[in-house]
Amino acid sequence: MRIYIICALLLISATQSACGQIEVIRKLKDRLHQVKDSTQYVDVLNKISLLFYEQNADSTLIYSVRALEIASRLEYEKGIADATNNLGIVYDIKGNSQLAMRYYNDAYNKYRAIGDSSNIVQTLMNIAMVYELSGKDEKAVNNFKQALSLGNRIAHDSITALAIYNYMLIYPDHFKEKERERYIEKARAIALKYKDMRMQLAIEQLLAEDFISNQEHAKGIGLLQKTLAKSLQMQLYFFSMDLMIRLGDLHLAAAPDTAMKYYGEALMIAEQKLYRVYAREICTKLYEYFRSKGDMAKAYTYTQKLVKLFEEQAEIDRVSGIDYIEYAVKDQQLKSAQLKSVYNSRLLWLAVAVCVLTILSIVFLFRNWVLTRKTNEVLQLQFRQLESTSEALEESNQNYARLIKVIAHDLRNPIGAIKGLSSMLLEEKLTAEENNEFTTLIRQASESCIKLISDLLETDFNLKESKLVKEEINLAAFLQQTVKLLSFRANEKSQELILKEPGNAVVMADRDKLLRALNNLIVNAIKFSPIGGKIEIAGSQSSEGFLISVKDYGLGIPENQASRIFDPFTSSKRPGTAGEQPFGLGLYITKQIIEAHHGRIWFESEDGKGTTFFVMLPISF
Repeated sequence: MRIYIICALLLISATQSACGQIEVIRKLKDRLHQVKDSTQYVDVLNKISLLFYEQNADSTLIYSVRALEIASRLEYEKGIADATNNLGIVYDIKGNSQLAMRYYNDAYNKYRAIGDSSNIVQTLMNIAMVYELSGKDEKAVNNFKQALSLGNRIAHDSITALAIYNYMLIYPDHFKEKERERYIEKARAIALKYKDMRMQLAIEQLLAEDFISNQEHAKGIGLLQKTLAKSLQMQLYFFSMDLMIRLGDLHLAAAPDTAMKYYGEALMIAEQKLYRVYAREICTKLYEYFRSKGDMAKAYTYTQKLVKLFEEQAEIDRVSGIDYIEYAVKDQQLKSAQLKSVYNSRLLWLAVAVCVLTILSIVFLFRNWVLTRKTNEVLQLQFRQLESTSEALEESNQNYARLIKVIAHDLRNPIGAIKGLSSMLLEEKLTAEENNEFTTLIRQASESCIKLISDLLETDFNLKESKLVKEEINLAAFLQQTVKLLSFRANEKSQELILKEPGNAVVMADRDKLLRALNNLIVNAIKFSPIGGKIEIAGSQSSEGFLISVKDYGLGIPENQASRIFDPFTSSKRPGTAGEQPFGLGLYITKQIIEAHHGRIWFESEDGKGTTFFVMLPISF
């Protein structure tokens, strides 16, 4: 993973980049006492906030919040946008992509409202890089292309160099050799133009990667080492992280001790500066390395660090929504107070006005202006949210497709029974009693089909007890009916269904749902048993509850697939002994039904010798 320069170089004077970060921050703090203009005060706060991200992200947060409060009170839109963007940087560094994206989107909308093209390029670039970290490469590339397209048209082009650097660093394969050389030269010219040492270091990194990709490893590694030394001397710790990790990766195979030195130094800085994303990446690399070497003691050390990092990230994600809501509420409260103040001052002016007609005209025009502005803001926000809405719709469609597959799977059993019974009625000479019995079974199977189709409107993947229609069921008669319905299915493979009745046991259950579960178990046994095989169905009662078992002498379940056998659409599905098509749904549905009855299901199996599924239902629930 490659992490990038987040900051907007437009906010910092290029001549300052060669100085130490701490010295620049100190000078800006001294200026705070000399600045009288309040908007200038906000600008200085935002600059200090941005410079602090290399030293301490929490300080960036403190100065950003302070700048946002003052800028909101002054209605200074540029200051609000800069502070909002800085908040995005804070959460980006801390590894909270969700909250970072929200602040970047806010900043993007505010920069568009004031027509700040340079910072629009910057926020598009930041949004692209958050998308890349989230694995959404197509969206990342689209935002990069928008950033470069706009950046090539603006006069102040230092931000364009930064966009070029990040795009080429993250997606090097998107540029042909000559195009890559042209972009690097363009970025170098911009960096020299503004005497921007940060950008010159970034270009050196790109050139080093070119040497390595062209098999000039020694030359590329040497340039990366020089770039790292300069970066650390300038205290550009966040920029230095990628360089140290890259050097560690390059030395790992041939010089592991050198690689461990780079990884160790990078991890120390990441832990000190709270760069959680980098810390997770480095700990993962070290864990995998020591595990491959069989040094489980050291591997365990980094496992503990990873667990702690993931726990911290989980807590950050948990409070993200709360944090953003608190920010939004406070922001709205500030705007409400501002509007109230404006309204009171205008009311006072209207009170001393001479012409009533002029007063009414001004109120009318002001009202229309506010409504138009709010409408434009809402439309812009809705446009940015369309992408997330379309993703939610896509997920919903996938759920519906899965649901239809579940119903289609369950309809196979009763329809198969109807087909078998109908064939018997047409092809064999039967007594009136047998005709009545087969007709009754066909009707019951048809009713089961209708019930399953009705379930399509309400079935989900989390069956609950509240959805069950419970009644007393004679277990012996119930099992007899189930075996009769499926005996024709077994006859197709010359198999024998053997039923051991459980006596006079009575259970409280949903008849249709329980029939559905047992059908799935017996059909599975038929599917995976050989032609002419036996399948034993038994029921018994104990103090724990009612036990139903379905035993076959078929293929069995391989040990490496046993843990996934109850998963929906499981990857462990196999064709039956007669080539029957697997769906990967039956056992998942059965488990949902049994657990909704407060029961449990398990199995015992030996590969190649057969499987026994057990269902335990409670006496009452």
